[in-house]
Amino acid sequence: MNMMHRKIWGWGAGAAAIVALLAWAFAPRPVAVEAGVVQAGRFEQGIEEDGRTRLRDRYTVSAPVAARLTRIVLREGDRVRAGDTVAVLLPVMSSMIDDRTAREAAARHAAASAGVQRAGARVDRARIAVEEAQLELHRTEKLAREGFLSASRLDSARLALSAVQREQEAARAEREVALQERAQAAAVLQPPGPVQAGQPLAVRSPVDGVVLKVAQPSEATLPAGAALLDIGDPARMEVVAELLTTDAVQAQPGRRAVIERWGGPPVQGRVRRVEPAAFTKVSALGIEEQRVKVLIDLDSPPAAWQVVGDGFRVTVRIITQSVDQAVLAPVGALFPFADGGMAVYRIDGKRARLQPVEVAGRNGSEAWIQSGLQAGQSVVVYPPPTVSEGRRVQVRKP
Repeated sequence: MNMMHRKIWGWGAGAAAIVALLAWAFAPRPVAVEAGVVQAGRFEQGIEEDGRTRLRDRYTVSAPVAARLTRIVLREGDRVRAGDTVAVLLPVMSSMIDDRTAREAAARHAAASAGVQRAGARVDRARIAVEEAQLELHRTEKLAREGFLSASRLDSARLALSAVQREQEAARAEREVALQERAQAAAVLQPPGPVQAGQPLAVRSPVDGVVLKVAQPSEATLPAGAALLDIGDPARMEVVAELLTTDAVQAQPGRRAVIERWGGPPVQGRVRRVEPAAFTKVSALGIEEQRVKVLIDLDSPPAAWQVVGDGFRVTVRIITQSVDQAVLAPVGALFPFADGGMAVYRIDGKRARLQPVEVAGRNGSEAWIQSGLQAGQSVVVYPPPTVSEGRRVQVRKP
């Protein structure tokens, strides 16, 4: 009898252990989740867009005349002061001519020489005409004094002398023109020789700044207006962002901006101007967008962004809304709820509790909770589909 009782108790204990083991095996496990803490702080909502830096004032130094440029010793990054010599220009040598051009120049010189002879003949003819008019005037005056000619005849003789004198002056001027044309044609025939040492022309920097780009570092012959180098002041830096026109309406002058992702800590700035004209830009997806340039001044001291150069890529965040002492929850904890509302899973001990919330605003990382949560509470971030009301959860360790 005692043996039978012991067997029964043994079978019962084994069955209970098996039932307990099966119950433990098929019991729901806690869901591993990530948790975030609801905090009270400043909520900021803004417009984020890529931008680039540029100097507010950029000066391009160019050659004022056609000249021979000596080698520029300055390089990108060198500092210059206003009035410093940045380039030196020398007179250019005469151009070389080929055989055909030489023959054409010789023909023009011969024609110019013939023109000088023709002009000399006109001068001689005009001189003879003047002498003849003077003799005629003397005879007319003598006869007029004796009463044989009228006064009108005397006036005609005087006018005739004046006319031939003007023709003589015109002939002399034509001879001078012919002489200059012959000299010009003779100059073309002269073979090119070494450049005569002339007074060099120093090109000076218009402002204090840094050399940004050397357009022509080597010695060369340049035409008038050719760019030599670019100079700018890195301390006068601004940021240009191309915003969608719908966003630019909110980025009014005076709005605070934060410059990020440039390789250093965030830099504070402020919107200075929104350009009045928009332009069409095709996005990476092939969609035509209307964008407008927004200019942002940097408020932080230059020491905070002195390593930033011209044309650097940055991220601009223009603040459109700022609220102090707001209840902030991770934006990844929100999910749609009934009737178009939003909700989160609040962690109550080791269980998840469905909590509807009222969201007043959100940005890329945080949501401003108007009601439903309090600072210090924990919520499930990016809740998996297995999480439900009252389900046991286990927070993953970071």
